[in-house]
Amino acid sequence: MKGRGKVLTTVGIGLLIIVVVLVGVTAWFVRRPWPQVSGTLAVPGLVSPVEVIRDGWGVPHIYAENEHDLFFAQGYVHAQDRLWQMEFNRRIGSGTLSAALGEATLDTDRFLRTIGLRRAAEKDWARLDDDIRSIMEAYAAGVNAYIETHRGRLPLEFTILGVDPSLWTPLDTLAWGKVMSYDLGGNYELELLRARIIAELGEQAAQQLLPPYANGAPVIVPPEARTYTWLRGASFGGLDALAAILGDRGLPWGSNNWTVHGSRTATGAPMLADDTHLGLNMPSIWYENGLHGGRFDGVGFSFPGVPLVIIGHNTRIAWGVTNLGPDVQDFYIERLNDLAHPTQYEFMGEWQDLQVEQEVIEVKGQSPVILDVLITRHGPIMNDVIGDLAEAEPMALQWTALDGTYLFKAVRNLNLAANWDEFRQALSDWDVPSQNFVYADVDGNIGYQAPGKIPIRAPGHQGLVPVPGWTGQYEWQGFIPFDELPSVLNPATGFIATANNKVVPDDYPYHLAYEWAAPYRAQRITDLLAANDNLTQEEIRDIQAQTYSLPAEAFRPYLLAIEPEGEIQARALALLEAWDLRNEADRPGASVYQVWYWFLLQNTLADELGDQILEDYREYSSLHVPMMLDLMTQPDSPWFDNTTTPQLETRDDILRRSLADALIWLGERQGNDPKQWGWGRLHTMTFVHQPLGQSGIALLEQLFNSKPIPARGDNFTVDAASFRFTDPFSVYHGTSQRYIADLGDLDQSRTIHTTGQSGQLFHPHREDFISLWQDVESHPMLFSREAVEVNAEKILTLVPQ
Repeated sequence: MKGRGKVLTTVGIGLLIIVVVLVGVTAWFVRRPWPQVSGTLAVPGLVSPVEVIRDGWGVPHIYAENEHDLFFAQGYVHAQDRLWQMEFNRRIGSGTLSAALGEATLDTDRFLRTIGLRRAAEKDWARLDDDIRSIMEAYAAGVNAYIETHRGRLPLEFTILGVDPSLWTPLDTLAWGKVMSYDLGGNYELELLRARIIAELGEQAAQQLLPPYANGAPVIVPPEARTYTWLRGASFGGLDALAAILGDRGLPWGSNNWTVHGSRTATGAPMLADDTHLGLNMPSIWYENGLHGGRFDGVGFSFPGVPLVIIGHNTRIAWGVTNLGPDVQDFYIERLNDLAHPTQYEFMGEWQDLQVEQEVIEVKGQSPVILDVLITRHGPIMNDVIGDLAEAEPMALQWTALDGTYLFKAVRNLNLAANWDEFRQALSDWDVPSQNFVYADVDGNIGYQAPGKIPIRAPGHQGLVPVPGWTGQYEWQGFIPFDELPSVLNPATGFIATANNKVVPDDYPYHLAYEWAAPYRAQRITDLLAANDNLTQEEIRDIQAQTYSLPAEAFRPYLLAIEPEGEIQARALALLEAWDLRNEADRPGASVYQVWYWFLLQNTLADELGDQILEDYREYSSLHVPMMLDLMTQPDSPWFDNTTTPQLETRDDILRRSLADALIWLGERQGNDPKQWGWGRLHTMTFVHQPLGQSGIALLEQLFNSKPIPARGDNFTVDAASFRFTDPFSVYHGTSQRYIADLGDLDQSRTIHTTGQSGQLFHPHREDFISLWQDVESHPMLFSREAVEVNAEKILTLVPQ
């Protein structure tokens, strides 16, 4: 026994040594790509020394002696913390995912190459002045200095996927602007959905299911479209493939902002709040930084891969954005001379040559794929890449972002603006994506400006459905002049708030859009701001944290009118009645309501729409929730009748059935005690890494994704945490950052985004924001040199090599 014990001891010591070595090697392998953030570092390409002070939250504040070095250092710092994210994002913009990821992303690349984001970026580059180009070139040089000096110890994703990054170019930056424009657009998908509903159920059904915001205006279907019968039974797998990368957008509307005059704040100075709602991934889409050098002196949120500050403030002004959501996309039905091998398309009785762009798509592990993109005067023909539309009429997409734009000229001038006039002048070049900009300055002014290149359509063309492209009858007639876009300075109300809601009255002389976000967030924010004329920063934060549900307030009386059948229903309805209508993680009443509504929608519409159209329609919650609320006032509406049964169902029949279905569903997943059905048990948030977090390999997903966390809010609360109705109730889209600017003392401003500053695996600043974000807390948005130095965690001096 003594000998055996000695052997076991020896084996144990040996195993311990092996474990220690493995742990050490793993730690070295993981930590090796972490960047140097203190000391002195010689970097080729700099003109003068640059100081990068990182505060305790990992936010770099860059101090440079000249502008070339300022943006060089911004590029270098972005690459230090987010190089894999930048690599993945530029592959989206250029449609080169398959070169790294193989055939799985080929359909996505085919879509991206056809729509032509990279080609559009090239048009932008041709329009930029030398000053903007110098900023972008300096930024790219900084990124490349990091890449070239760190080959062999780049972030782990490069090693795992076998990717060797090419050098960064300004086109990579410009293409990301196009990706964001696409992400914040989406009207063309609604055009297709509306046309499909017309094809299956007729115009009246489309009018009820997708009601235009403006006074219930009827949908005008061009007779040449033949009520879109050629879309019956079509599938849209190309859009599904794209959604796997960019996320299902539904209506791409989410974000809140407001600006409050000093006459209504406790400090006597303006305060500005902004929280943008975007896809939620690992790492965050945002990166915080301060830029101090030459003409630039500001702090705020940037996109990795993009120079300057997108949302934030300088020494004089602060700004924030939400998506305006104007209709800047149209599908045109084209007539081709030969459907099999077309070379021309018809326009106003004449045949014009198609522009043909040949795209070569590299695919890892196989031969390249050749793609011929056919382009008309309206834009690229999209049929082959949005789905199985071989039998459908050819459709070309016209979209303002595909023309040459001046977006980054606007971003530069926005960073430099010192007053309201300069702010508006900067935004006069902001073509796309159109945003609701709120404004505040240190002189006490507040304002609002909507910029954008928004088309003026011909009479009879609403932009709601695909229209004939060969007649010339539906052509754009120009664009709304900037000076006639919505704008206001120092309104009598003392505040301005936007939440993707309708921004103009019915008598506004131009058409911006028929579809807007449902007004629930805007109403809640406006009510709370109007009720308080002495707002503190903490009270503004409390508004950002609001999870009160106005839709639930309207739906609940109908649900409570149901006579319970059995103990479980009685207990569930009692919880619903006691619920404070806040979608907090511990509220079982929220779960009862949410699951009930999910079944209500399905049980009302599944028989008429069929599985495929219902699945797509469900994602447009901003449209179907108001529609269902309207149906609640029509207890005998034909929509409630289940066409698959012989009896005639009414509203109350569907309400009862949906409650029964909801409670069975909840009981099977959460147990039979309704008190344990907290909303956060169903409604969870996992920050998913692209692409390893959705690889299907459990170990990689566990390593690269965050842990699931209970989420508050829903699709319509101010603190937004949206779920897919086709994948209930996991959060995929919501509040991506929060920011409160105090124009009385800019160092008192507060900020946060979702995950952390670093994208490097296991880095201490990779996930340190999550708990703050989850609790609607924040960290100081440091600005003055004194405040930055007091809170310094690491100081890195970059010097010329």
